[in-house]
Amino acid sequence: MQAAQQKTNAGVSPELTGAAGKTSEEVFQMFTTALAGLTEAEAEERLAKYGPNEVAAEKHQGWLYRIYVAARNPLVILLTVLAILSFATDDIPGGTVMLLMVVLGIMLRFIQETRADNAAAKLKAMISVTATVVRDGQSKEIALQQLVPGDVVKLCAGDMIPGDVRLISAKDLFIIQATLTGESMPVEKTDARDTREGISPIEHTNICFLGTSVESGSATAVIAATGAQTYFGKMAGTLAGQQADTAFDRGVKRFTWLMIRFMMVMVPLVFLINGFTKHNWKEAFFFALAVAVGLTPEMLPMIVSVCLSKGGLAMSKKKVIVKRLNAIQNFGAMDVLCTDKTGTLTIDHVILEIHCDVFKNESEEVLRDAYLISHFQTGLKNVLDRAVLKYTELHRELSVDKHVKVDEIPFDFSRRMMSVAVEGPDGERQLLTKGAPEAVFARCTHFESEGEIFPMEPILVGDLIEQVNSLSEDGFRVLAVATKKLGKQVTCSKADECDLVLAGYLAFLDPPKDSAAKAITALRQHGVAVKVLTGDNDLVTRKVCSEVGIHAEKIILGSQVETMTDEQLAEGVETTEVFARLSPAHKQRIVKALQKQGHVVGFMGDGINDAPALRAADVGISVDNAVDIAKESADMILLEKNLLVLEEGVLEGRKVFVNILKYIRMGASSNFGNMFSVLGASAWLPFQPMLPLQILSNNLLYDFSQVPIPTDNVSAAQTAKPRPWAMGEIAKFIVFIGPISSIFDYTTYALMWFVFKCSQHNLAAPLELAGRFLPTADPDHTYAAALFHTGWFVESLMTQTLIIHVIRTNQIPFIQSRASWQLTMTTLLIMGIGAFLPYSPLAAPLGFVPLPGLYWPLLLVTLACYLGLTQIVKTWLVKKRWV
Repeated sequence: MQAAQQKTNAGVSPELTGAAGKTSEEVFQMFTTALAGLTEAEAEERLAKYGPNEVAAEKHQGWLYRIYVAARNPLVILLTVLAILSFATDDIPGGTVMLLMVVLGIMLRFIQETRADNAAAKLKAMISVTATVVRDGQSKEIALQQLVPGDVVKLCAGDMIPGDVRLISAKDLFIIQATLTGESMPVEKTDARDTREGISPIEHTNICFLGTSVESGSATAVIAATGAQTYFGKMAGTLAGQQADTAFDRGVKRFTWLMIRFMMVMVPLVFLINGFTKHNWKEAFFFALAVAVGLTPEMLPMIVSVCLSKGGLAMSKKKVIVKRLNAIQNFGAMDVLCTDKTGTLTIDHVILEIHCDVFKNESEEVLRDAYLISHFQTGLKNVLDRAVLKYTELHRELSVDKHVKVDEIPFDFSRRMMSVAVEGPDGERQLLTKGAPEAVFARCTHFESEGEIFPMEPILVGDLIEQVNSLSEDGFRVLAVATKKLGKQVTCSKADECDLVLAGYLAFLDPPKDSAAKAITALRQHGVAVKVLTGDNDLVTRKVCSEVGIHAEKIILGSQVETMTDEQLAEGVETTEVFARLSPAHKQRIVKALQKQGHVVGFMGDGINDAPALRAADVGISVDNAVDIAKESADMILLEKNLLVLEEGVLEGRKVFVNILKYIRMGASSNFGNMFSVLGASAWLPFQPMLPLQILSNNLLYDFSQVPIPTDNVSAAQTAKPRPWAMGEIAKFIVFIGPISSIFDYTTYALMWFVFKCSQHNLAAPLELAGRFLPTADPDHTYAAALFHTGWFVESLMTQTLIIHVIRTNQIPFIQSRASWQLTMTTLLIMGIGAFLPYSPLAAPLGFVPLPGLYWPLLLVTLACYLGLTQIVKTWLVKKRWV
C-alpha cells in the first residue's frame, strides 16, 4: 500500500503534504522562515541551493544522439547492412532502395523525438509572471524565477500560484484548479490544519499548487517547493523525457525480429548447402546474400509511411489532425478509450438547470431573486453567477435599472453565504441571500410556497435537507435563496441575516452533450470500451455518466487509487468504467494499468492535468482549443471535441492497419515460401536454382506490385473490431500460407526438369537462339540452366503477384471482394512484365531465354491450383480465427 502511494504521490513534495497537518507556527519552523519573510541573503543562498523557480530545465539532446536513437531499430540496422553489401556487389538499384528506406525511417523518428521537449517549454512559458513576496518585512514584486522555498507570498484575485504553497492565512479564497483536476467549479481553500489521511494531495484544503490561480479572495502562503520540485514541475520533467514505445512501435519491432530469426536460420543453410554442393563458395555467398535481401521486408518502412500518410490525409477531412503518424494504427487498435468528463461528455458550460421552490416546483420568483443578487454583487462573477445572468430577458422584465443596491454583505467561509440589500421601483427594500443550503436553513424561520408564507417547523428541516441531498446526489451544485423585508433600513450587517424566508433552490449542472450517448454506443459497437477519468467529484460524474449510458454504479476515487497496489489497480480498471477525484498522476497510473492488462489505450483530454496520461497512452487525443501543454503531449488533435468524430477516426485507423497487415502477410509469407523452395532446389539441382541478379529482380518487381496497397479497399468486416498486433496470428499465417507456394515451385521444378529436359546439361538451344545464347564453360550458364531459371522466375513472379488478391481479403477474391483499381492495374502490369522479360532485350543480361509454348498452359493450371489451395487454407485459418 505504501508503495502504491509513493508511486501516485511521486510528483508531490513530501514537505508540502507534511505541512498540511501542521499549525502556522510549525510551518514557519519547518521551512526556517517567518511572517516577515526571508532576508535577501537567505533568499540568495537558497536560490543557489534549489535553483531558479522554473518548471522544467532545458534538456535538449544533441541531434547526433537523436539520430543514434532513431537508428537503433533492428530493421534499420538490417537494411543498412544489406544496402552496404548490395553496393559492394554492384547491386546499385537494390542498395539505393534500401538506403532510401533507411533514411526515411530515421528522419520520421528523428522528427517525432524532437517534439518531446516542446511540452516542457510550453509549461515554462505559461508561468513567466511576477509574484508578491515578503522579504526583510517588506512586500515587493519579483520575477517568479527568483522565488525559493521558505518565501512568504501574498495572493489576491487573478494571481497565479507561484509555487507549491501552504496557506498561512486566507480570506474568502477560491482557487481555480481545473488545469490540474478538470473540475469546473472554483475550490474553496482555508488556512486551517488538514489532518485527513488517505486523500489525494490536491484535496488538502490548505495547499495550493503551481499552475492554478486565484479566482477571488486573498491569502498569505509559505512556498514549500519551487521549480522542478513542484507537482507541476515534476509533471513537466516526465513530459520532457523520451516517450515510451507505443503498441504500433512494439508490433513493428516484434515483426522485424520474427523475420530476422527466419533469416538467421535460412540464409546460413542456403550458403552452406550451395557451398558444399556446388563447390563455389564465392557464388554461394552472393546467392545467400540475394536470399537475405529476398527475405527482408525492405518496403515495410515505405508501405507503412504511405499508408499512415494517406490515413492522416483522410482523417484530416474528418476533423482529426494527426501529429504523430504512428498513432493512426494505435487509434485503430484502441480497445479502451479513457476520456475526461468536462467538455467531452458535457457541453463544458455550467448552466442553471433548475430554479424551484422548497417542494421542487419550478419558481420564477426564485430565479428573479437570484438574478438580482448576481447582478448587484460586487467582485468577480463566478461560473454560477454567470449562469444566472445568462437569463438576460429578466433584466428588462425586472426593470433592473430601476432597482438600487442599498448595501451588501460579502461572502465569507464561516457563513458560507452572501447577501445584497435592494430597493425596488416601489421603494420597498428587501435583503436577498444566497448560499450553501444548510447554512441558509439555519437562518430561516419561514419558507414560501406558491405565494404563501409558512413557518419553518423543526420537523420540516429534515425534509428540506433530504430535498437538497437528492439534488446533490443527482450531480447538481445547489444553492439556497432566501429573502427578508427591510422596511426603510439603510445599512445591513451579518446580524441582519436572520429571520429569513426560504424561497427555494438553484441547481447548476454542466449537462451532457446530445451526441455523447450516441457516440458511446457507436464506439462500443466497434469494440471500444469507454472509461471516464475525471478530477471532478463523484456525484456530478455519476449523474452525467448515467445519462450517457456509462455504468457508474461503481466509482473508484483518487483516494482509493492512492492506497491500491499495482495488482489491485489492474483488477479494478478491468471492472470499473468511472474514476473520479483523480490527480494527473492517478490518470497516468490508470492508463499504465490498462496497458499492463494488454489493452491498447487511448486517452482524450485538454487540460494540464491530462498531459501525463496523454503522454503515457498509446494514442493521446486532444482538441484544438486545449491548453498548449495538452496539445503538445497529444498524438492527435480533434477540430471538434466530439466522440462522434473519434468514431470516424477509429475506423480510418483500422483501415490503415489492415492495409499495413496486407503487406506484412503477403511479403513475409511469399518470401518465406520462396526460401523453402530455394533450400530444396539448392540441395537437388547441380546448378543454382536462380541467379542472384534474378532473385533481386524478382524481389524488386514483386515489391513494386505491392506499392498501391495503401490505396486498397477495406471491407466493413475488417474494421468492425480493434486491430491490435497479433504476432502469433501473423506467424501462423506465414507458416501455413508460405509453404503453399513451395508446393507449386516444386511442381514447376519437376516440369522444367522432366518435361522440358533441363536435366540434360548439354541441352542445345533452339536454332533461332543460337545467335543470342552462347553457352559457356561454366555449367551454371548452360541453356538448360537458363531455361530452368527462366521458368521458375516467371512462375514465382506470377504466383507471388497474383496471390496478393487472395491474401488481401478474408472473403472470396474477385467475387466477394475486389482490390482497388490501382492494385489491380499494378498486378496486371507486373505479370505482363514477367511474361515479356524472356523475350525482351533484357533477357540476355538477366540470363533468360524464351520459354516453350507448352509452358504457358501448364503455368495457367499451376496458377489456378495455387489460388484455389491458398483460398482453402486461408478459409480454414479464418475459421480458426488465426487471421
